[in-house]
Amino acid sequence: MKFWIKKVLLAPLVGLSGVLFMAAAGAATQRIDAVFQPSPSHPMRNEFVNTTPNSGYCAIYPGVCQSFGMFSIRLPIRFTSSRAIEANHANERDGAMFKVPANWRELTVTHAATGEVQTLKLRIHGLGSTYRFNQPVNELVENTPGNGHYLLWGGASWVYPPPACLYSGLAAYTAYTYMFFWRTPAEAVCAKRASYRIPFMTYDYLDMAYQLQTPDPLKMLSGMYTGSLTYTLGPNQDFDMGDVMIPDDGALTLNFVLAVQHTLKVDIPPGGNKVDLVPLGGWQGWLNSGRKPARLFRDQTFVISTTSRFKMQMQCQYPVGDTCGLQDRLGNQVPLHVQVSLPNGLVGSSGEAVTRRPLLLSGAGTELLQPSRYVDFKPGTLHFEIRQADVEQMLTREAGTYKGNVTVVWDSQI
Repeated sequence: MKFWIKKVLLAPLVGLSGVLFMAAAGAATQRIDAVFQPSPSHPMRNEFVNTTPNSGYCAIYPGVCQSFGMFSIRLPIRFTSSRAIEANHANERDGAMFKVPANWRELTVTHAATGEVQTLKLRIHGLGSTYRFNQPVNELVENTPGNGHYLLWGGASWVYPPPACLYSGLAAYTAYTYMFFWRTPAEAVCAKRASYRIPFMTYDYLDMAYQLQTPDPLKMLSGMYTGSLTYTLGPNQDFDMGDVMIPDDGALTLNFVLAVQHTLKVDIPPGGNKVDLVPLGGWQGWLNSGRKPARLFRDQTFVISTTSRFKMQMQCQYPVGDTCGLQDRLGNQVPLHVQVSLPNGLVGSSGEAVTRRPLLLSGAGTELLQPSRYVDFKPGTLHFEIRQADVEQMLTREAGTYKGNVTVVWDSQI
């Protein structure tokens, strides 16, 4: 008996995440990496881990971001005022206005080797920057006593955003600047109205917080999945900062790389590659009283660890129909029926338990076996049997021993 475990493992992903600017196209790109690796210490944790380094807000407040399940990237995209912001402007688009793509958006990620596709979702959950003036804020508020940043925006500090944005706790300011970050749970306008005229203002960078909904890695193949999502920036675009604040890039493309690093490991106990078929209770009933055995059989256990979907097949020294056979020295053959039972957590293509599922040369019935969770070092069974009618034929012959090689294959390359 031979056992063959065929698997595909992906080497750890090594790379740098950064922002690349393509001046000719007027677009920024950002790579986002996520990896799935099974963890024996957390077998129920079947999800991707975002390995993209945080920058900006989540680098400052990692605990807050973790509680909201969000990540952040600081992008060197600058917004500059195209004209002055007038005092007490009536139209929110003529002032400090923010609207970001806070609703979930879908993109397709494609397996590099097979073209299989999965769906990834992303939404923008926060936005921040540092606004900057070309003169001290106290000059803008005509040297009115008090905190100039507070007075400039109608007595409402920037740490407290307008609806529908939410407080994040980040505020740091100088005479010329104010660093801020607001959470954006809804795709709606958040706008501040200036109480004094602002001749010139910039947002020095774009802090973008995002949330991910990744596919189920247990339904994916080992290897790399890649895809991209492009957001537009500017007035009435995805990232809309009103009609005054104009970005120096018209688009932002997020390039996603999902690495799936499955495991498939099968262990056979010592001596398990030699299977002797015997009657129930052994041969004593036949030897002592001539009672014919109803069948010859043997159950062989194995231990499997996997997060990968796989198929099982057989290869035979002596094929007999769609199964393997055993043969005596005179060439007489009998069919050997092989079945497999898999542990809890491994199911068939329709989600059903796998109990005494026939193993066939054609692979029918075992062409897709898949985990519903990480199965770590759990026992399964191969059932080998020669049935009664064939046993009776064997006992009428005088050739004696029947032998044959059977190779059982666990194959993650589906």
